[in-house]
Amino acid sequence: MRRPRDWSPYLIFILILIEFPALRLQVIISHPMKKPRSRQGKLHDTQSSPDFRNLRIDKVGVKGLRYPIVVRDRSRATQNTVATVALAVDLPHQFKGTHMSRFLEVLQDHGGLIHVQSIPKILRALQEKLHAESAHLELEFPYFIEKKAPVSGSPGLVDYQTRFDAVLHGEDLTFKVAVTVPVTTLCPCSKAISTRGAHNQRGYVRLEVTFRKPVWIEDLVSLVESCGSSEIYSLLKRPDEKHVTEKAYDRPVFVEDLVRAVALKCEAQPDISWYRVEAENLESIHNHSAYAMLERG
Repeated sequence: MRRPRDWSPYLIFILILIEFPALRLQVIISHPMKKPRSRQGKLHDTQSSPDFRNLRIDKVGVKGLRYPIVVRDRSRATQNTVATVALAVDLPHQFKGTHMSRFLEVLQDHGGLIHVQSIPKILRALQEKLHAESAHLELEFPYFIEKKAPVSGSPGLVDYQTRFDAVLHGEDLTFKVAVTVPVTTLCPCSKAISTRGAHNQRGYVRLEVTFRKPVWIEDLVSLVESCGSSEIYSLLKRPDEKHVTEKAYDRPVFVEDLVRAVALKCEAQPDISWYRVEAENLESIHNHSAYAMLERG
């Protein structure tokens, strides 16, 4: 059985303090109360500590961030979609690291939605908040266009992978737009040597441009689609399938033909100041792809 605590020593000590006030004051002075230590002291900023390797970093930041955006849509004014975002700045040689959380703070300061019109403001804010000379913003997202089947007119949505690449270096802004467009390609060689049919496949054309005046994503898609053997659709009825099959057979193209045709159409567009076009055919009778690239400007 537990013994009861003996409180008599404490009671005697309290009675002495009551009887002799001067002694009470002396006890208080000799045992001052200690203030509790604050757990909210200033934390060390490791990223701002010096680095002595004398190597400037061209781009450092965050990538793989999923974020809602609004882009211009020619038929509906705007289109809401979700982008994979990358944000970066340059890092002077004297600093150990950048402050990753500040990239997200800049996005949040501009609302929970990225508007294309706000991209220059976001880049400027990155420069200022991270004390950088250059700021980078990359957005990659699906852009949807409704296309009607060529004969039946049946509507269906087709997605086109689109990319915005914006860089602010000092006061100079560079803005690139890239679209990846699926097309049907039919092999000219296969058609020439075969008595029955020719091999065809889906190909992907990636067109990246800079421009003097803003261009519509829809116009870039149409430019590329006009250069393939046939367009790609999401919904085709039997008459539509017959149409695109025969159209492709009548318009055979190599990847070389494809990039040259796209390049000539870009050359004819006065608003395009630079372009890079890549074509890849996912060969239906080979275990490899065919590829071509052309860049001008």
